[in-house]
Amino acid sequence: MDNRQMEEDDRDALACLSPVPPALKLHSHSQQLRTPSASSRRRSHFRKHSLDGGRISENLEQFTQSLDCDACADPDNFFPFTSTSVSPVLHDDSVDRCYLSSSCRVPDPSDDPPPLPEFVASGGDSGIFRVPDRASIHPTRPPCHELRPHPLKETQVGKFLRSIACTDTQLWAGQESGVRFWNLDRAFEAGLGLVGRVRRGDEDAAPFYESIITSPTIALITDCANLMVWTGHKDGRIRCWKMDQPADGDTDFKDVLSWPAHKGPVLTMVLTSYGDLWSGGESGTIKIWPWETITKSLSLSQEEKHMAALLMERSFIDLKNQVTVNGACSIPSSDIKYLLSDNVRGKVWAAQALSFSLWGARTRELLNVFNIEGQIENRVDISPSPDQIVEDEMKVKFVTTSKKEKPHGILQRSRNAIMGAAGAVRRVASKGSSAEDNKQTEALVLAADGMIWSGCSNGLLIQWDGNGNHVKDFHHLSCAVLCFCTFGTRIYVGYISGLIQILDLDGNVVAGWIAHNSPVIKMAVGGCGHVYSLATHGGIRGWNVASPGPIDNAIRSELAIKEDVYTRYDNIKILVGTWNVGQGRASQEALVSWLGSATSDVGIVVIGCQEVDMGAGFLAMSAAKESVGLEGSAIGHWWLDTIGKSLGEGITFERMGSRQLAGLLIALWVRKNLRTHVGDVDVAAVACGFGRAIGNKGGVGLRIRVYDRIMCFVNCHLAAHLEAVNRRNADFNHIYQTMVFSRSYNVLNAAAGMLSYLILSCYLAFCMYLFWLLYSSGLPWVLSVAVGVSSSAQMPRSSSNASESTEEVRPDLSEADMVVFLGDFNYRLFGISYDEARDFVSQRSFDWLRERDQLRAEMKSGRVFQGMREAVIRFPPTYKFEKHKPGLAGYDSGEKKRIPAWCDRVIYRDNRPSADSEGSLECPVVASIIQYEACMDVTDSDHKPVRCKYSVNIAHVDRSVRREELGKILKSNEDIKLMLEELRSVPETMVSTDNIRLKNQGTHILRITNRSSKDGAVFKITCEGQTTIKANDRGPLGYQPRGSCGLPRWLEIMPAAGVIKPEQSVDISIHHEEFNILEELLEGIPHNWLAEDTGDKEAMLTLEVHGSCSTEKRCHRIRVRHCFSEKAPTAPSKSSSLPKKIQSGGGTHKIDRKKSNSLNERNTDDHKNHRKP
Repeated sequence: MDNRQMEEDDRDALACLSPVPPALKLHSHSQQLRTPSASSRRRSHFRKHSLDGGRISENLEQFTQSLDCDACADPDNFFPFTSTSVSPVLHDDSVDRCYLSSSCRVPDPSDDPPPLPEFVASGGDSGIFRVPDRASIHPTRPPCHELRPHPLKETQVGKFLRSIACTDTQLWAGQESGVRFWNLDRAFEAGLGLVGRVRRGDEDAAPFYESIITSPTIALITDCANLMVWTGHKDGRIRCWKMDQPADGDTDFKDVLSWPAHKGPVLTMVLTSYGDLWSGGESGTIKIWPWETITKSLSLSQEEKHMAALLMERSFIDLKNQVTVNGACSIPSSDIKYLLSDNVRGKVWAAQALSFSLWGARTRELLNVFNIEGQIENRVDISPSPDQIVEDEMKVKFVTTSKKEKPHGILQRSRNAIMGAAGAVRRVASKGSSAEDNKQTEALVLAADGMIWSGCSNGLLIQWDGNGNHVKDFHHLSCAVLCFCTFGTRIYVGYISGLIQILDLDGNVVAGWIAHNSPVIKMAVGGCGHVYSLATHGGIRGWNVASPGPIDNAIRSELAIKEDVYTRYDNIKILVGTWNVGQGRASQEALVSWLGSATSDVGIVVIGCQEVDMGAGFLAMSAAKESVGLEGSAIGHWWLDTIGKSLGEGITFERMGSRQLAGLLIALWVRKNLRTHVGDVDVAAVACGFGRAIGNKGGVGLRIRVYDRIMCFVNCHLAAHLEAVNRRNADFNHIYQTMVFSRSYNVLNAAAGMLSYLILSCYLAFCMYLFWLLYSSGLPWVLSVAVGVSSSAQMPRSSSNASESTEEVRPDLSEADMVVFLGDFNYRLFGISYDEARDFVSQRSFDWLRERDQLRAEMKSGRVFQGMREAVIRFPPTYKFEKHKPGLAGYDSGEKKRIPAWCDRVIYRDNRPSADSEGSLECPVVASIIQYEACMDVTDSDHKPVRCKYSVNIAHVDRSVRREELGKILKSNEDIKLMLEELRSVPETMVSTDNIRLKNQGTHILRITNRSSKDGAVFKITCEGQTTIKANDRGPLGYQPRGSCGLPRWLEIMPAAGVIKPEQSVDISIHHEEFNILEELLEGIPHNWLAEDTGDKEAMLTLEVHGSCSTEKRCHRIRVRHCFSEKAPTAPSKSSSLPKKIQSGGGTHKIDRKKSNSLNERNTDDHKNHRKP
C-alpha cells in the first residue's frame, strides 16, 4: 500500500471526526517528555495527519503543561537516556522533539539514529524482578583460576571434556576426541589456543597439548609412580599415555599401549593398592589387568606393539565370571558406575546404581555385596527382565502401528494425543519415579580418616566404614551429587546444580559456592594448591585450597585494581520482530517489508510468531508432545525456512536455534561475523492454555550467551478478550517464574512432578477428545462442553508443591543480563469506543490513546512486566484488521467491531538499576531502542508485524588477560605470598623405625607420632618399588615401582592411611603374607612368569605426611625386607585353586571375608583408639 492510498483512507476517516475532541485527563502519560524550554517552543512540528491546530491549540497547551508537571512529580514514568552531549531528535511520526543520548561508554556508530524515549514500569527494584547483581569479581564465591574458561557449547561438538585428573605438575583431561594436558607451571599464561594454533572454543584457554584423535574418553586415571596416564574409551579400548610427552606442540602425541578391553564402553578404572589395573563396564563386568602383564607389555619395543596389545587383550581376569554359577551371579548385572581403591585396607569398591560389591585388592576375591541401605545381598539373576521384554515388544508394535495409521480429522488426532500422553506416563512411571531410583549412587570417595563416602542422585551423602557397614546419612541439598574430591581433612562435593560444598570429616558443611552455571562432573587436586573442577560445558576452574578465607578478599582487591586492564567493550545491534500470523502464510513481499530493510547493520535477529498452527488436533497433540520433549510442525518449519531465506540464511546469517509450542514459534539468527561470540543456545516453553498444559497460550524462549553475557528472548501469547487483564497478568507471572532453560539438573529430582504433568496432559487430551466425540455424535454443544469440563475438573492438582519449591530460587529469566519479551500480549484499549479509537488513530493522536492502554496502566501500577521498559509507541494500533485490506480503513468493521489496540509489543530489561547507570562490569549490558515501529503495509494477517531494534553495549572480561594478571598477583603480592606460605606448614612427625625385617607370616608394628600440638597429621604409606635380593649382590638396589606406588603382593599394611590428632600416635601393622601364584592358563596363555620369586625381597616404603590443609608434604623412607624361610608352606594343587573358587559358588568368599574382616576390624579399632584424645 503506497502513501497516496493511506492519505485517501485517512482523509475519509477524518471527515467523520466530531468537531469537539473528547475530554482529556488532567494528568496524561504519553510519549511527550520533559524537555528544555527551547524545545517546548517548537511544538508546531505536527504531522500532516494530526488534529487541526486551530481547534485544539488550547487543549494541547493545557495537555503539555499537565504532562510536564506530572513527569516532574513522578520521574519513574518516563526518562530520557542522559549524557553530557545533547542533540535534538526529530521523527516523522513524533509529536514533539526531545533530547536523548546514550549512557554507555562505547559510542554507537555515527550513522545510528538517536535512542528513543522509553516508558519504565514500576516494581522492578525488589524480588525476582530486581536486576541481577554483577561485579568484576564474583562477590559470593572465591576468586578462581580459569584454566579453561567456559567455551560456547556449539564449539565443543565432538570435543567436550568428560573427565580430569591431576598430578603435581600436570592436569590431564579426557575429551570426546582423545586427551589433552596442561603443564601447571604455565597454567597462568595468556591464552594461545592449541599452543599458538588458536581453535574455536579454546581461544582463552591456557596453553595445552592434545593427543591424536581417538574414541571418546570416558575414564581417566593417573599413575605418578610410572609417569603414565590410563584412559578408558567408548569403543571399549584402554590406552596408556606417557606424562613426559615432548612439549613442542607441532604434532599430536600418541599412546604407548592400546588394546580392546571390553565389548562395550570402559566406564570406570582404578589402580589398586597392589598396582593392578581394574576396569568396569556394562552389565556388571569387572576385569583385572595384572601389573606383571602390563610391565611385560610396556617393555616390548615399538615394533612389537601389536604383540603387546595381544598379550594385554588375553591376560585379563574376569571377576564376574568367577562369581557366576549356573546363570546366577553374586553381583547385579547393572553397569559398573564407579571403582574405588580403598588403599587403607587393601580393598576395592565397585559401585553400581543400587548396590555395592567389595573385593580384596590382593586376593581378588569377592568379600561382600550389599545394597544402598547397607543390607547384604546374596545372588542376582542376570537374565533379562520380563517387563523389559514386554515393554520392548509394545514399543515395536506401537511404532509399527503408528507408521501404518494415517490420521484423518480431529478425532484421530485427539486419539493419537491420548495414546502419546499415556505412553509417556507409562514410560516415566516404569523408568523410576520411585524413591529408590532417586537414590542411585553417582560417586564414591575415600576420606582421609579411612571412611568411604557415596553420593546419590537425590543429594544424599552416605558414610560407610571399610567393611561396607552403613554409618550415617547426610542430606544437605536435594540435587544430585556427581563427584567427590578430598584434600587433607576436607571433602569437596560437586553437585549437578553447579554447586561445590566443602565438608569436614564429620559431614558438617564448612563452605559452599556456585562454581559453575552447569553441573560439576569431576574434581581433582593439583600440585599447585588448587582443586580443579570440570563442568559439563567444558570449563575448568581452579579453587585455592585456602578458600574460602582471608586470601579471597586480598585477591579480589588486587583484581579490582586491575579491572581496566582486562575489561573489554563491544556494541551489537539486535532486531526483534513479532507477528501474529493468524494461521496464515506470509508473502515474500511482507517479510521483506517487515525485516529486509532493518537488518543491514544488525548482528542478531530474533523473530517470534503467534498462531502459526492453531488446529484443535495439533493443540491436543502438543500437550502430549511437550511432556516427552517433542516439538515443531510442518508449518513451523515452513516459517523458519521462509524467514531464513529472506534474511539470507547460510550467506549472511546463520540460524542458531528455534522453539515451537503449538502456535508459538521463536527463532534466532546471528550474523556470521559475530558467530564466534554467540552461543550456548537453550530453549524453553511454558504453556498457559487450558489447565496450564495446552499451548494455544503461553510462551517460548531462547537463551543465548553474547560476549559471555546472558540474553533471553521470550515470545508470548497471553489471554485474549478486553476484560481478561488479570488473566494476562497471571500468564506473564507464570511464564516469568516457571520458564526453565536448563533442565539437566532438575530431571533426576522431578520425576514425581513430571509424572503428574504427564497425567495432566493425558487428561486434557482425553477431555478434548471426549468433547469432539460427543459433539460430532449430535449432543448439544453446551452439554458437550459441560461433560469435558466435568471430566477435567476431576483431575487432581498436584502442581502446588512444585511451585512452592521453585519459589526458593530465582527464576532463570531473573538471572539474565538482558530479557526481551515480544509477542501478542493481547492488552487492549479501555474506556473508549470503537469509533473514538478510530478517530484518534486517523488523527495519529497516539498520546491520547496511550492513556487508554491497559498494558501501560498495568505496568505503571507494577502488576506486570515489573521494572521493564518499552519505547514510546508512535505507530497505529496493530489489531484488529481485515486481511488483505490496506490502510487504516482495514480495521475490523464487521459485526464485532473490535476496538483497535496495541496487542503486539516488545518490552525489555537490561542491567541498569537506574537511569544514570553506565556500562561497566557491574552493569555489563546497557541497551537503547533506536527503532520501534509497525509495518502497516502488510495485510497478510489480522495483526500487523512489529519490529524493534536495539543498540546494546556490552562490557565483558578478557578472561585470558585476567588469568595472566591473577598469576602476577599470586607471585608479586607480599600479603598473598605470606598467606600461601602458611599453607606449606606440615606437622612434625616421628617414626619408630626406618628399617624393618620380616619373616614368613611375620608382623611388625610401626608407630607414627604427631608431635604437633595444633594441627592434625594426614599420612599415607606407598611403595617406591621392590626388588629381589640376590646372593653376593653388593651394588645399589634397583627398586621397580608397581602401578600407582602399589604394594608388593607379599606385604600387607593396615591401616595404610589415616589422620593422627595433635600429640597422638597410631600403630601401623606391617605384615608378611605368603602369596604364590601357580602356573595357570588365563585365556590360553601360560602365566608361570607371574609367580613370585622365593629369594629375599625388599620394598622401599614412603610415608607421606600432610597437614590438615597444607600444600606441602614431608616424607619418611622405611625399608622393609622379607627374609625367606627354608620351610615354605606347601602350595595347593592346580585342581584345588581356581576351579575350587568357581565350584564353591561363593563358599570360599565367606571364609576369606571373615578372616579379612576380623583383621580389618582389629586394626581399624586400634587405629581409632590411638586417635582418641
